Amino acid sequence: MLVGRRAFLMSSATLPVLALPAAARTMAALPATAKPFPLSAVRLRPSDYARAVEVNRAYLLRLSPDRLLHNFHKFAGMTPKAPVYGGWESDTIAGHTLGHYLSGLALTHAQTGCTDCVARATYIIGELARCQAAHGDGYVAGFTRKRKDGTVVDGKEIFPEIMRGDIRSAGFDLNGCWVPYYNWHKLYTGLFDVIDHIGANEQAMAIAIGLGGYIDRVFAALSDDQVQVMLACEYGGLNESFAELHARTGDARWLRLAERIYDKRNLDPLTQKRDQLANFHANTQVPKLIGLARLHEITGKPDQATAARFFWEQVTRHHSYVIGGNADREYFSAPDTISQHITEQTCEHCNTYNMLKLTRHLYAWQPDGALFDFYERAHLNHVMAQQEPVNGGFTYMTPLMTGAKRDYSARDSEEFWCCVGTGMESHAKHGESIFWTGDDALIVNLYIPADAKWQARDATLALETGYPFTGEATLTFASLGKAGTFPVALRVPGWAKGRELLVNGKPVEAASAGGYAIVTRRWQAGDAVTIRLPLDLRIEATPGDAQTIAVLRGPLVLAGDLGRADGEWDKPDPSMVGDDLLAGFVPVAGEDAQYATRGLIRPGDLSFVPFYRQYDRRSAVYFKRFTDAQWKVEEAGFLAEQARQKDLAARSVDVMHLGEMQPERDHQLTSEISYPLVYRGRNGRDARTGGFFEFAMAVKPGPLVLQATYWGDERKRSFDILIDNQRIATQTLDADRPGAFFDVDYPVPEPLTKGKKQVKVRFVPHDKNSAGPVFGVRLFTAKADATA
Repeated sequence: MLVGRRAFLMSSATLPVLALPAAARTMAALPATAKPFPLSAVRLRPSDYARAVEVNRAYLLRLSPDRLLHNFHKFAGMTPKAPVYGGWESDTIAGHTLGHYLSGLALTHAQTGCTDCVARATYIIGELARCQAAHGDGYVAGFTRKRKDGTVVDGKEIFPEIMRGDIRSAGFDLNGCWVPYYNWHKLYTGLFDVIDHIGANEQAMAIAIGLGGYIDRVFAALSDDQVQVMLACEYGGLNESFAELHARTGDARWLRLAERIYDKRNLDPLTQKRDQLANFHANTQVPKLIGLARLHEITGKPDQATAARFFWEQVTRHHSYVIGGNADREYFSAPDTISQHITEQTCEHCNTYNMLKLTRHLYAWQPDGALFDFYERAHLNHVMAQQEPVNGGFTYMTPLMTGAKRDYSARDSEEFWCCVGTGMESHAKHGESIFWTGDDALIVNLYIPADAKWQARDATLALETGYPFTGEATLTFASLGKAGTFPVALRVPGWAKGRELLVNGKPVEAASAGGYAIVTRRWQAGDAVTIRLPLDLRIEATPGDAQTIAVLRGPLVLAGDLGRADGEWDKPDPSMVGDDLLAGFVPVAGEDAQYATRGLIRPGDLSFVPFYRQYDRRSAVYFKRFTDAQWKVEEAGFLAEQARQKDLAARSVDVMHLGEMQPERDHQLTSEISYPLVYRGRNGRDARTGGFFEFAMAVKPGPLVLQATYWGDERKRSFDILIDNQRIATQTLDADRPGAFFDVDYPVPEPLTKGKKQVKVRFVPHDKNSAGPVFGVRLFTAKADATA
């Protein structure tokens, strides 16, 4: 959502920049392609980024490899050396963390030189090799399978069924196992990261090849149509894994398999440049496009590149929040509708972790500063907000709803969400994208304090900066074994209203191309080039809604500080009122990007600070904007609606988002002949004749109300609603509220909840009817006068 000449998140101007003619690139000395410095060549200087790496390293070293290996040992017929971890590692997705952990160890070694990380990674690879040898057929995994009777067994049990054509998936569950192919993608990435960042490892390659043989045999048993049924279950970037295995071995078998792992329903529209992302699970999609990008680098097929580029453009322009993250409750909404989805469940970290990977692929094909404008935004404002900077916990979501707090995994806790895994990796490699090179040019893409080795020039570089809090950065050639004439390209962000370049302290003219200031001269040891960027305040509207805005200073997203996270926020959402909003901001501590407001905010002024540093605070990021005249009209209705929403939220005991993966798992949903669905941008679930769906909800003492949401144009149908197998209501839908969603409240008899902490809510259709669709269920306390 950048403003200015490269407003790539809000305008259609991005790809013309990416398609800069080759002649212009050559004249301005912008390289045609680029590659990053090796992570091992970069060492971070003291900064928030360096602290994040060290906090993460301490977290990694607190974890037990043997506990993460528990299921791998157990299912190979070996005695586990330590008990299994809890959380997701005790669910049917068990084992996914080990792949992330291998990556985290390898990346941390590359970034810091940590030898303890090498020892742990080497040990894990050795144990995995033992487990694979014990299986004898290439198989190695830690995931489990839950049978219909509830028994939990080795996940390997599902694959003979699949090979016979018995394939059952509801999107995240494959024959009773939670996303096994996604799980294996994490393991493959970990194996390759060990090889790339620690060193050649014959055992790691043997594991990758042996496991590939097992997976290939499963796919070989299936028709193309059956493969598509199987790929309805989230598979991560397994296509990338086999593209990479082909690139490393030259074996065409793996390329064939990589191209077969292609989900037509999601990917075909993208190759045709059609945005049909609404209501798709966001992070299920991003790794598929990374896989296509990697395949394009191997095959040169244009459709693979088209899909990857188009997806990136649509997500960054039309589906992303101001911090660079995307998705609400893990799902994309319709394009340009994010102002309707500013909730406590925005911005899953995994999505941004993967979007940054995809950005690196696209940049390597054709450098352009617009790509790194997005990268910087998401890396600084989302990824850096994802880590709790004392104990190294991680967020799953980074909430943007006013007053929401960030929920971090606690120290030594055992949640092991997917975003814990990607967090281990993200905070191990903050130096990976600072420096790039191509066609003998040196490119600086991120202004992060660091030292680096540039092997091609036998050079030592030093990047000194207080950015993003100051607008100046100086690159010094501390040593330069191969002096000579070459271009140095410094990124000029699209939001910058100007730039100034100095060489050895004296102003110089610089060429401009693709979002860079480029200085070409004969460089020698001791030379220094400085860039100065103005860090102006600016306002950005959400795509599709000019009335919903956020405030930025340079690359930093600013947030209104609403107090400590362990406090409460029960006030109306603040709004900005005035004809010149920025005039209401007054600098307080410029070195820390802190501001006060005067006469700007209703109901009262706020302090504004960098959002990413609000890890233990509540924040307001998005604001409705009004002129003074508009506010007089809107104030009464606006505040009344805010009060209604706050009242309902305050009285809510539990909320169930039907049709969404994690809420349904968290609420122990069980069902028969029941299906998740999406209609008009809302997720829901129904049950057909002979079926049901049931889930647990927390309760508290006192009168309660169960509220269900329906669409008003449903054809006639009837169903019962039960609590702990006792009917509390019969609902008939018959086009009751045309053109609108509506809520129905059902009083809950107190005897059904007395002395209980939770109840089971069940929806059961009448014969030859369906139940629902139901687009969410809420349980809340009745108002004191409700029974009067």
